[in-house]
Amino acid sequence: MKRLALALALALLPGLALAQVSTWNIDPSHSHASFTVRHLVISNVRGEFGKTTGVLKLDEKDPTRSTVEATIDATTIDTRELKRDEHLKSPDFFDVAKHPTITFKSTRVEKKGEGKLAVTGDLTLHGVTRPVTLDVVGPTPEVKDPWGNARRGFSASGELDRKEFGLLWSKTVEAGPVVGDKVKIEIEAEFLKQGPAKAAAK
Repeated sequence: MKRLALALALALLPGLALAQVSTWNIDPSHSHASFTVRHLVISNVRGEFGKTTGVLKLDEKDPTRSTVEATIDATTIDTRELKRDEHLKSPDFFDVAKHPTITFKSTRVEKKGEGKLAVTGDLTLHGVTRPVTLDVVGPTPEVKDPWGNARRGFSASGELDRKEFGLLWSKTVEAGPVVGDKVKIEIEAEFLKQGPAKAAAK
């Protein structure tokens, strides 16, 4: 009898572990990815991407066992200046005709204090993949929207060197480089818990 009970307990363990992991999808209409880069050494230029999608596998009891994947539509880049946006889409920078997306796949999650995580993953940009670590605040407590959907939020920030990803275009004037090498990135993401569809949120 004891052996039977032990066997049943062992059989249930994988299911219990799986029950702790929930799936959350990025809500593109309530999320954005933005960047900041120095211009002529005297000011910052800010831009953002219009569409970000992705999936989070969240371990409720141990966030360090969670995983996340995100995809940014590079063709939606917007710096509020049409000619600059066209240049950024060209082969001098993102070359969106060949590389229309930017992807991030986590490889390690570490706790960095209450409600803070360091998420390391492979960032693929301009056809080049390199490890990047993002400082993450979240997840927020789960809330219900007016349609009964469960939601959570995350904020992520980090920095990268654009030249490490093959974005090499550069010109120098008396003050210094026209475009800085270091790029600060920020992501504000709202996630919807995966489950039966209820109603379209607005």
